[in-house]
Amino acid sequence: MALLSRLLASGPGWRVWDVVCSSGPYDPAFEEQHDGACIAAVTAGTFCYRSSLGSAVLAPGALLLGNDGHCFACSHEHAVGDRCLSFRLAPEFLEMVAGNVPGARRTSFSVPRLPPHDRLLPVIAAAEAARDDDDANTLEELTLRIAGAVSGLLNDGKGRAPAPGARDERRISAALRQIEARLDEQLSIAELARVAAMSPYHFLRTFRALVGVTPHQFILHARMKRAAVLLRRTSDNVSAIAFAAGFGDLSTFNRRFQRIFGLSPSAYRVRTQ
Repeated sequence: MALLSRLLASGPGWRVWDVVCSSGPYDPAFEEQHDGACIAAVTAGTFCYRSSLGSAVLAPGALLLGNDGHCFACSHEHAVGDRCLSFRLAPEFLEMVAGNVPGARRTSFSVPRLPPHDRLLPVIAAAEAARDDDDANTLEELTLRIAGAVSGLLNDGKGRAPAPGARDERRISAALRQIEARLDEQLSIAELARVAAMSPYHFLRTFRALVGVTPHQFILHARMKRAAVLLRRTSDNVSAIAFAAGFGDLSTFNRRFQRIFGLSPSAYRVRTQ
């Protein structure tokens, strides 16, 4: 049996791990204990999960749920191995998120698993892409989104969030100005939420409602626009432009630029000059 865990990103009250297990039918199951609330998205393989909440078969697209301090065991009676994205949340972090989800009444899980669901698919797909791209900034946003989606699904999502008002507009505008002034810096959701005087989850939801995209998507778009302008207007080398636009890694910048513009930065410069 081999269990490999790699920390992808972390912040106050949350951590995201890439967990790869190579256990098979002949490996014994060991009892473990959840360190914080756990929401684990299965991205490959199948396994059996048993906890105080009950038993479930987990397959790709499903979410494993575990409460802080509860014991559990995973086994692979029928096949070898699995891979999960494990979101581990401090109880107060989950309570903060659930408190901003309309209709949510509980902050602990009552079932061991959520089956694949259309509402979860975009978040899980984005989280897999962020894992593969080593994109820690996106994972902060996705941690809030997946915790909110789970809270809503477990409570039937019956409530509706009130439409953003003038006060929300002022607060989000303050965050937008902060992004514009510090575009080349690494700005976390938690920091932007403090600027807006909101909880991180409420900030994320309100920002998306008012701006039309998430904070990370907005920052990425603004950085790409800055890079494209610099490629057209200056003779600086591509790496200097990438860093000036706020990208800390050249390969990540090249890959994202190609994805958005359909050309490498160098080819874009040649075509537009």
